Amino acid sequence: MENSSRYEGKLVRWNEEKGFGFIQSENRGKDIFLHISELKNMSRRPVVGDIIFYRLHVEKDGKLKAVDAKIQGVPSILPTKRVNIRKNQSSSHYVLIFLAVVGFAGYFFYGKANFQSIQNLSFADSTETIPSSSAQKYSCQGKVHCSEMTSCEEATFYVQNCPGTKMDGDGDGKPCEDRCGH
Repeated sequence: MENSSRYEGKLVRWNEEKGFGFIQSENRGKDIFLHISELKNMSRRPVVGDIIFYRLHVEKDGKLKAVDAKIQGVPSILPTKRVNIRKNQSSSHYVLIFLAVVGFAGYFFYGKANFQSIQNLSFADSTETIPSSSAQKYSCQGKVHCSEMTSCEEATFYVQNCPGTKMDGDGDGKPCEDRCGH
């Protein structure tokens, strides 16, 4: 049986591990049982010394129990909206399937074309001829010094395209300056 009147009392014992305690009421001789489930939406757990507002419920065996309890000065928090996890799981499966299809289509139409175009590229290394107007005449053949060059054009080709040359002493990109007159 529940009484609709609100009462006030002081929390005199609290077992945090088990989630219950007892309220001492000035109007009642016996302490009143309080379970954590009756402190719904409180922003913190109760501590001994808290003033508790509650309604009284009399159990079948005659024991008193606090229900619909609040802690004085402690704000209530809004209850969080319960989400149907199964519903969200099934809709997340659809999202994952959609993303997989889009990813596959993207790879098939975009990635495959790019992969094929990358395969068709040929990369020049130090022994291959570099495509350019001077590349038709010259290739990297291990020449390193200006004395090995037949022309300024060949020296320029070597400095720009062949590793390990020693024809541009000042690093300005102009080879064999004493011979080519740069």
